[in-house]
Amino acid sequence: CDPEAVLAGFLSLIPPGSRPGASSPVDREYRVEAIGARESGSTESLRYLVEADGKPIRSPALLPAALVAFERNLQLFVAEHAPDQIFVHAGVVGWEGRAIVIPGRSFSGKSTLVRELLLAGATYYSDEYAVFGPDGRVHPYPRPLRLRDRDKPGRPRVTPESLGATTGEDPLPVGLVLHARYAPEAPLRPRPLSPGRAMLALADNAVPIRRRPEMTMQVLRAVIETPGLRAFEAERGEAAEAARQVIELLEGRGAQE
Repeated sequence: CDPEAVLAGFLSLIPPGSRPGASSPVDREYRVEAIGARESGSTESLRYLVEADGKPIRSPALLPAALVAFERNLQLFVAEHAPDQIFVHAGVVGWEGRAIVIPGRSFSGKSTLVRELLLAGATYYSDEYAVFGPDGRVHPYPRPLRLRDRDKPGRPRVTPESLGATTGEDPLPVGLVLHARYAPEAPLRPRPLSPGRAMLALADNAVPIRRRPEMTMQVLRAVIETPGLRAFEAERGEAAEAARQVIELLEGRGAQE
């Protein structure tokens, strides 16, 4: 195998905004080992063992699976331990100076809806985490979008630029929280959420809620208390039509509270 190419693959998955540092000791140390026999110079039989702080994060696997395991483990570690920010599973876009936050677990359709919002002119912030600061504003976490495609294996990475969108750089106040669940062919019929229920929808998707419950709830309270914030829950079907309605909700042209 080409060690430099393998290393580049792992380094490409470092969380956005990361910078090299010289601190010691480190918070977490990863080790990657290539194991397995070579056959006629081929590297197809090689498996990769990834360890975090000396413990395997999964059994040895082919490089694509090892990369996925590494990225998930590292992202979750950062999301749990970020000292000054609270990570919430959510898709996030910016629209005219305010953020649209769509909380939900993986495979809940966040990335598809984020893509359609970008195609409608929104600014990209994240398709995986809403990163909130102590003041309740949401910061960019601009990893490439992960989109499922029936015609392609895995989850292809899509840059916002390939969709004609730009990436946000500054933290935004939250204008809309939409707790949406995918339901095939369901029209978007939003129901207003009280501040308490909106906060619970965010808390249910907050990564460090068990490790740092007090700080998590304090930050989420600052989010919910953002002036002018609107919050709804809904089932949603086709993403392109839902994206149009989401923008209307943010602008106050959708459901009445």
